[in-house]
Amino acid sequence: MNNALTTTLFIGIDVSSRTNYVFALDFFGKKLLSFQVNNNLPGSEQIVSNICSCLKENNLTHLTIAMESTSFYSWHLDNTLATHEALVWFKPKVHCMNPRVIAGYKKSFIDMDKTDPKDAFVIADFARVGKITTAPWSGAQYIAIQRLTRCRLHLMENISREKSYILSNIFLKFSELAVLDKKESPFSNTFGATSLAVLTEFMSIEELANAKLEDLVTFLVEKSKNRFSNPEATAKLLQKAARDSYRLDKALYDPLNVAIAASLNCIKALEKEVKGLDNAIKKAIKGIDNHQFQCLLSIPGIGPVFAAGIISELGDITKFNNQGCVAKYAGLTWRKRQSGNFTADHTFLTKTGNKYLRYYLLEAAFSVTRYSDEYHDYYQKKSDEALIHKHKRALALTGRKLVRLIFALLRNNQLYTSNEVVEKATI
Repeated sequence: MNNALTTTLFIGIDVSSRTNYVFALDFFGKKLLSFQVNNNLPGSEQIVSNICSCLKENNLTHLTIAMESTSFYSWHLDNTLATHEALVWFKPKVHCMNPRVIAGYKKSFIDMDKTDPKDAFVIADFARVGKITTAPWSGAQYIAIQRLTRCRLHLMENISREKSYILSNIFLKFSELAVLDKKESPFSNTFGATSLAVLTEFMSIEELANAKLEDLVTFLVEKSKNRFSNPEATAKLLQKAARDSYRLDKALYDPLNVAIAASLNCIKALEKEVKGLDNAIKKAIKGIDNHQFQCLLSIPGIGPVFAAGIISELGDITKFNNQGCVAKYAGLTWRKRQSGNFTADHTFLTKTGNKYLRYYLLEAAFSVTRYSDEYHDYYQKKSDEALIHKHKRALALTGRKLVRLIFALLRNNQLYTSNEVVEKATI
């Protein structure tokens, strides 16, 4: 039997915003600690003190600490326990666990109550029986960039949400513009500058439909900065859409214009903040002498923002045994559905991993398809093969392909030259 295991103290911590409950077991399942402290600096010092006393009293030489990943509430405690000078002699391994994994393990205990001590016990026992497969806490090396990239995703989600909301008001004011196909629409982008100018500067659809064609052409040329190849044809399409749209009571136009303008102002403000974050991310990268960023930046279509998002969430690539582990960590895997001789063709993406990493991998994959013929052809092939959710399925598979390339580049510490480097990766 491994002596390191028999002399290890296994600790489970149930973390909340105000308190932390600590439960400790030895290798044989004997309860050694059970107490509660505040989730603050004095509380963490008390945890360290109790752990040190327990290790010395029971002649234990190694330490494994596990807790559920509870957003930012566990971050300070993770960092404190992993780097505290009083614990360094016991080679502490601090693991932040997926709550769904712990919830699944808890089901093996029949009819167990839901309390903080019980939850802490389950986490400690999960560590004791050797179920932990995630890498230990690696410190705060990437936390600065991670804060920026996660904030960027938060803003992008708000922009997407605001755009979805504004579409309902656009449909009420200009019903045809909101539902026309791209081939029939006068504008390629509903949220483009010219489209938004039409929506906000014309009080009603009747005013737009009755406008003189030459005046409307002049308006479109001015707002688009003369970017339409045939502004007269665009003006005719726009007036046709206006004539085909539903008419509203005059009392409704002013409130709709105010609502649309308010949403547009929110979108513009958020987009301005995103640009500011992009500049901050680029500046933060320059302050880090890390070859991993250069490896990712060498891939066509991956810029500083996407590279920072991926690296800040991946951390040290050596903690992953193979590219499959990276894909699983990002939630870019599919569960098999099989029973007897039946195997389902339609399976679902797990999405149980790091959502931030998954977002940046998929965004990077879509960007790479615009710069790499190989990835563009692969994306198109998978899109043609799919019967439903063509874009989502093709993008997920392209992202999975990109994971193999990223893992090979980071593991081999080399720049992208061709996709042949993937063949050298251990599958």
